[in-house]
Amino acid sequence: MADDPEEPSKSFFIFGRDVSQIPCFRNSFLYGISGGIGIGVLTFLGTSRTHLSTHVGFGSFFCGTIVYWMACRYQWSARRFEQTQLREAMRRQAQYEGTEVERDLDLKSA
Repeated sequence: MADDPEEPSKSFFIFGRDVSQIPCFRNSFLYGISGGIGIGVLTFLGTSRTHLSTHVGFGSFFCGTIVYWMACRYQWSARRFEQTQLREAMRRQAQYEGTEVERDLDLKSA
């Protein structure tokens, strides 16, 4: 309705967690689903065996989702670690700015 200033967003919860807030969740499932459908259809076109192509499609969905999830979470964790290190370095730089320690660090890094 036009009178409502703000509609609550529709979220999907699994085990009490909003899946839209989980990093890599959406992309992992989208790639897994599309890969499973694609490989399942290609298997069916190649063999014309529905039972086999269903199993191959589901297996590729499962494996694709897990592999993409692990790769994405690894990259996300590495970026988060680098951000934490950078945040700490920036905090130390602001703390040491204009002191003798900053001059010593500048001489060591040059």
